Amino acid sequence: MILDGQQPLVIAEVAQSHDGSLGMAHAFIDAVADTGADAIKFQTHIAEAESTPDEPWRVKFSLQDKSRYDYWKRMEFSEEHWLGLKRHADERKLFFISSPFSTEAVEMLKRVRVAAWKIASGEVSNEAMFERIASASLPVLLSTGMSPLPEIDAAVNSVRAKGLPLAVLQCTSMYPTPPEKVGLNMIPVFKERYGCPVGLSDHSGTIYAGLAATAIGASVIEVHVALSHKMFGPDVPVSLSCKDLKRLVEGVRAIRTMLSHPVDKDEAAQELAAVRGLFMKSLVAKSSLPAGRILEAEDLAMKKPGTGLPVSKLPELVGRRLLHSVVKDQLIRTTDVE
Repeated sequence: MILDGQQPLVIAEVAQSHDGSLGMAHAFIDAVADTGADAIKFQTHIAEAESTPDEPWRVKFSLQDKSRYDYWKRMEFSEEHWLGLKRHADERKLFFISSPFSTEAVEMLKRVRVAAWKIASGEVSNEAMFERIASASLPVLLSTGMSPLPEIDAAVNSVRAKGLPLAVLQCTSMYPTPPEKVGLNMIPVFKERYGCPVGLSDHSGTIYAGLAATAIGASVIEVHVALSHKMFGPDVPVSLSCKDLKRLVEGVRAIRTMLSHPVDKDEAAQELAAVRGLFMKSLVAKSSLPAGRILEAEDLAMKKPGTGLPVSKLPELVGRRLLHSVVKDQLIRTTDVE
């Protein structure tokens, strides 16, 4: 179901915006469900399994954590907590997804029963993780934010060798991502290169990239979401508000409807035949004209409605004789002339 191709899968990425609060994480589930998105995604961090105490800060943002390790520790939820979040997402009809950042996180998420695996950009070459996720037989959403093509090729081959459904997501690991770095050109490239669903994992903080990606064939759109841009955390500046997420979802649905319903112009013209008469114009007498008048172009005007002779017939009427008199604004018909 998650990669059925019927409509793009819209994933709302919470990442660290819950700031370690279980209650806030549950609030995100309700807020995302109200936007109409398909899935909610978290990140499962187990500090001791994925990090050393010496891990450096990418950007020192935390006001309460002495180290990056301390921050990951504060972001941890227990297995019981994750199970509660999964139940809540199920109740709100959301696919529940989380990115594992250690093999220990993979094993826990198997027990939680996530709907799919999202492989973060920094884990693309983690073959040990691919081995662990294979037994769950779930779809893999593969991010490509920091990887050259040979590394992506290897990851795709590894996932496919394990028989797992796969989607490859264009991603640029810049926060926020400027328009010139979004890389929409890679969506058709990935589709042709790998022959699988493709998508966009977007960090632009706008709805534009997701809409554009949908228009060129993306099957998955992942964006960060925040309850407010006044929230604290490193992910908030690249996140959509819930209002904008709702707009994105509506736009994605509308674009897919447009793309899946091609229009035949001849059939459309037939369907609009009745309306056509209201908008098109006919040839009419510019002033009252007597019977026997040899028509000149100056005798005729082009006016609505379009239920008489079409304006394209003007050259054919010039030089013909009126069989009877006509009044101003009377529609000229073929029975009025010799």
